[in-house]
Amino acid sequence: MNCRPEDMLLYAVTDRAWLNGETLESQVEKALKGGATFVQLREKELDEEMFLEEAKKIKKLCAEYHVPFVINDNVDIALKMDADGVHVGQSDMEAGKVREKLGTDKIIGVSCKNVEQALLAKKHGADYLGVGAMYPTGTKKDATAVTPEALSAICQAVDIPVVAIGGINKDRLEPLKGTGVDGVAVVSAIFAAEDIEKATRELKEAVREIL
Repeated sequence: MNCRPEDMLLYAVTDRAWLNGETLESQVEKALKGGATFVQLREKELDEEMFLEEAKKIKKLCAEYHVPFVINDNVDIALKMDADGVHVGQSDMEAGKVREKLGTDKIIGVSCKNVEQALLAKKHGADYLGVGAMYPTGTKKDATAVTPEALSAICQAVDIPVVAIGGINKDRLEPLKGTGVDGVAVVSAIFAAEDIEKATRELKEAVREIL
């Protein structure tokens, strides 16, 4: 296994929607200072050159804080800049193919919403699963909700770390209690906050209490 359950505790997914004149790098550093345990760079709009440049900066930051760093969807970029791994959705490249490209020592995360998808991802070499959306979310308009019961069933079915994602914030953690999930992945709960470092710290504390 290339990632540990404790790496999943507070998984930060970037979004440049809330930069407000700041750099993504400085926002990620605030999240790391606040205690984020994992970082995913999610870029849907940037061209390859800028994406690569951004990825290198954030990889360096994450290395300083000893936090795993993965790229969303883009296996080629992950390979080019030697990220710690990649996260793919159900409609992206299948985990086994990603593993062939990245090699055995990289982290592969796969999004899933039921036990069948979870078992398949595990079989094909996923190191962890992102399960959601737990709530309606602005970052994925078409995401259908996953119930806490379904999350619990997935956690019981696999022996790799599981992180819950989708519309999660500090006030929405209660339903995750007792599901067996290893942590939460958030976007706006960190990056839309006025004080990113403080928001990250408080969220991490709240997640720790619930898990």
